Amino acid sequence: MPAPARPIEFRNTTLGATVAVLQAAEPTVLADALHKMLGGMPDFFNGEAVVLDFGSLRDGPERIDWAGLQSLLRRYRLQPIGTCRLAEHHHAGARQAGLALLDAALLPERPAAEPVRQPEPAAAPVSQPAAQPAASPSPAPTLFVDRPLRSGQQVYARGADLVLLGGVSPGAEVIADGSIHCYGPLRGRAIAGAQGDHSARIMSSNFGPELVSISGVFRTFERGIPESIAGRPAMVRLTGSDHQLNIDALQLG
Repeated sequence: MPAPARPIEFRNTTLGATVAVLQAAEPTVLADALHKMLGGMPDFFNGEAVVLDFGSLRDGPERIDWAGLQSLLRRYRLQPIGTCRLAEHHHAGARQAGLALLDAALLPERPAAEPVRQPEPAAAPVSQPAAQPAASPSPAPTLFVDRPLRSGQQVYARGADLVLLGGVSPGAEVIADGSIHCYGPLRGRAIAGAQGDHSARIMSSNFGPELVSISGVFRTFERGIPESIAGRPAMVRLTGSDHQLNIDALQLG
């Protein structure tokens, strides 16, 4: 049985804004989810703009507490700027709350279900040319960063893996649509699989981040990092059908 969806997940977009994908619209439900997800850190984000995506709501609410939603998000230093996939009867309320109605095409595409292949009618056998060797798939692009990242700096590897040859200081943020490899101290925030790639990983030779996230699954370390992985090589990945976030020590050499 699949695990229930989280009431709120965060995604990155080419808009330069974060998308909050909502499975619920009640501020009380979302407040509890954010507290668990972000460890109750009131200043977790850094003033990022956020778009509210209502497309995953199965049963649309009759009323939306826009003031409550905005107050909750601002508590975590998010700045609501717009909505997407919002039912038409809520448009007036969103506009009155000062939120833009954005086109869904601006947001990350969700993977579509693969069409079922239909059997083809039988045909008389014909001679086929000799099979040619299949072309090797092109490797995924990789963004290399040679310099250490200081507090307040951000790097985003859009559509690529990210390789950090220097360290990541506290207060810095690294984001990749693919995996993140850090060969120096990882002390800031590391977000892999930013567009929903559950197979992405975060690997560091010196593990000590403020936050790690893969495909919207977060973990913060306000209570400290477990001694078994603190300052040591470690790997972060999602496991199981319910996409649990695991952190494992790595044996290098």
